[in-house]
Amino acid sequence: MKFPEYNPLLRPDGADATLPFRIHPLRLQRTEMAEHNAFPHKQNYIEIIWITKGSGTLIMDMEKFTLQPDSIFCVTPGQLHQLKHDEYAEGYVLSFTDSFLHMGEQEFDLMYNSGLFQALSRSAGIRLDADIAGEMQEIAMKMQKESNNVYLFRAEMLRRYLKIFLIYITRQLQSPLQTIIQTRNLELAEKFKSLVEEHFKTHRKVADYAKLLAVTPNYLNEIIKKITAYPASHHIRQRIILEAKRRVVYSDECMKEVAWYLGFSDIAHFSKFFKNATGTTFTDFRKECVVISVG
Repeated sequence: MKFPEYNPLLRPDGADATLPFRIHPLRLQRTEMAEHNAFPHKQNYIEIIWITKGSGTLIMDMEKFTLQPDSIFCVTPGQLHQLKHDEYAEGYVLSFTDSFLHMGEQEFDLMYNSGLFQALSRSAGIRLDADIAGEMQEIAMKMQKESNNVYLFRAEMLRRYLKIFLIYITRQLQSPLQTIIQTRNLELAEKFKSLVEEHFKTHRKVADYAKLLAVTPNYLNEIIKKITAYPASHHIRQRIILEAKRRVVYSDECMKEVAWYLGFSDIAHFSKFFKNATGTTFTDFRKECVVISVG
């Protein structure tokens, strides 16, 4: 069975939207999006549903959730869902692609990598405190206004408003989200260590491992440093040096042979790398090992 898809990031007239982002009042569900929600469906964008008044139901991956005032639900790409609400329901539906959060930026957004959307989509929704709901209402109105104008930097304004909106949600989800973030960080650190063990002879840059892990180099460094107190680059260097020391202690290989074994084609480069990492030259380290062995 092929589930229907609908893209609210297209304008009602069918023209392409200028941005992969849209916010619209929930009441439009009764008109423009009525057909969209007539059956369970999938989509390739993130959708945040915020009920401010009234009630309804959200069927998501065969689970049924009750919509109550000031409740927020998140639908992630690929989730099968169907939204139904009463005629008095009010609120907002925010639709955007994951790339919209970091469009035009070199770094992935920490919030997105932390698993906020996954945590929300797996939860039974969250209820907002009255004071936070009021502040989020102001942000939602600003997003609506900004999305309807044609001024310069509209995308940047909308992206910043959206991030503020998500920060408010994160604060309400603080405890479970912190647990999820810590778990994801530990998993990333373990995967990184395994990859270093497997590729240290051919991969000497943080960017090499970041690519394998599908994150940015700065993000990888930040998480590894948070978990181990040292950046990812430190662990890569130390693993290479450990292997070099093993070759010195347990074999009679010369510096050239050790360097070639570790993937260094330039012996001078390896010699400098070894001294910077250990504080001593390769030759002096070998002499020290001989003295220890003889002693």
